Amino acid sequence: MAADERQIIPLLEYDASPQAFIEPVDVRQPVDVPRACVLSWFHDGIERLVGRLDGRQVVENRWEDGPHPLFEVDMEGRRVGLVPMPVSGAAAGSLVEELIALGCRSFAACGGAGSLRPDVTLGHLVVVTSALRDEGLSHHYLPPGRVVDADPAAVATLEATLTKHGVPYVAGRTWTTDAFFRETPAKIAARRDEDCVTVDMEAASVAAVARFRDVRLAQLLYGGDDLSGAAWDHRSWRTQHEVRDNMLALAMNAALRMEA
Repeated sequence: MAADERQIIPLLEYDASPQAFIEPVDVRQPVDVPRACVLSWFHDGIERLVGRLDGRQVVENRWEDGPHPLFEVDMEGRRVGLVPMPVSGAAAGSLVEELIALGCRSFAACGGAGSLRPDVTLGHLVVVTSALRDEGLSHHYLPPGRVVDADPAAVATLEATLTKHGVPYVAGRTWTTDAFFRETPAKIAARRDEDCVTVDMEAASVAAVARFRDVRLAQLLYGGDDLSGAAWDHRSWRTQHEVRDNMLALAMNAALRMEA
């Protein structure tokens, strides 16, 4: 073995320096945006909501793969942002960085996830209390570790919002992975043994960015496809438009309560 060959994988070479060579403020300057912001992978739901509430686009935020706009709507006289999120932790975490640089400070995220437990039925809501870090981006924001815990105050605000509106939910850990085509039966069983309720692709990443930048973030998922049985069940989870629209409304309430 060469003398300079590394003994650990690069993801474990955490650098605690707060200053990067390129900072988000180098590419995004603060503008007049809502401090409360909803991050959502329900692009169709955001489109319906912006149309129904007569919202407007305040930032175009064009990337090489296309636009990632920030919309603004009015909710009972208060401003709240809505952002259609990209898939994968690396893309989602980087977009959160840019939103923070623009001026957003309190985030509620909502998306779908695979169910690892049979009791998390189609459309059932899950409040993320922690995320298992089986992805890449979080390891550049936090020291090596197996999980990242959610912000307790933000989680409490989200849970209070759900309780106020009489919405049932479970609270628990999600497994964040980059490779959904490598969710093997053995890994699924192991993650279930670690108390993971769902599997997703972004939760650990955006949680790590929020902690590093010291902003508030709570995450709400709903049970989508089912990975708890002997065979995968798609459950037509992308057709749950009513669930998605209700989650967006709840997320807006929670983000505004966090900011208040």
